[in-house]
Amino acid sequence: MTAIAAPAREKRIPGEGGTWVFLFGDMLVFGAFFVTFLVERSKAPDVFDVARSTLHIGIGVINTLVLLTSSLCIVLTLNAMRAAQRPLATRAAAAAMAFGLLFIALKVYEYISLGAAGHGPGANDFYLYYFILTGLHLFHVCLGLGALSFVLTQTRRPELSDTRTALVEGAACFWHLVDLLWIFLFALLYLVS
Repeated sequence: MTAIAAPAREKRIPGEGGTWVFLFGDMLVFGAFFVTFLVERSKAPDVFDVARSTLHIGIGVINTLVLLTSSLCIVLTLNAMRAAQRPLATRAAAAAMAFGLLFIALKVYEYISLGAAGHGPGANDFYLYYFILTGLHLFHVCLGLGALSFVLTQTRRPELSDTRTALVEGAACFWHLVDLLWIFLFALLYLVS
């Protein structure tokens, strides 16, 4: 008796080639900021350590979990879309967006509380870099929410063309990049002493 082999799935990179050029370029920009931050930190480690201790690590941890959960929701969205489970895909995409909005709300709260305590961008170099790096990341979160809103509209379509599928996958990859960048930012700003 001969077993029937399952057809091999074609392996491919998700999204379009241009998406990956953009994502790698974005990572290089953040990488340059990370290196600059570390160089400046090495010049005044005591100032950076004291300032770091004023951050709300609990909010940083919650925001990390929020973005990780949001990324999981996008994975569920894509899997549900591939399985033609449109209602599940729609709910998962909406949940990913809700987690993104929660991240923004927590970050705004953190900005307000730091500012009220006199820890604004002009207080010292740590806070300057903190607000630049997290502000740039927050801008990416807002862009990512725009990309996720596109994904949400596509979950309601009965079928996606190859081009639309590549756009949805590219939007998901961008959202995963937002998550990955936050993990590096969290470690760099909140944990490294």
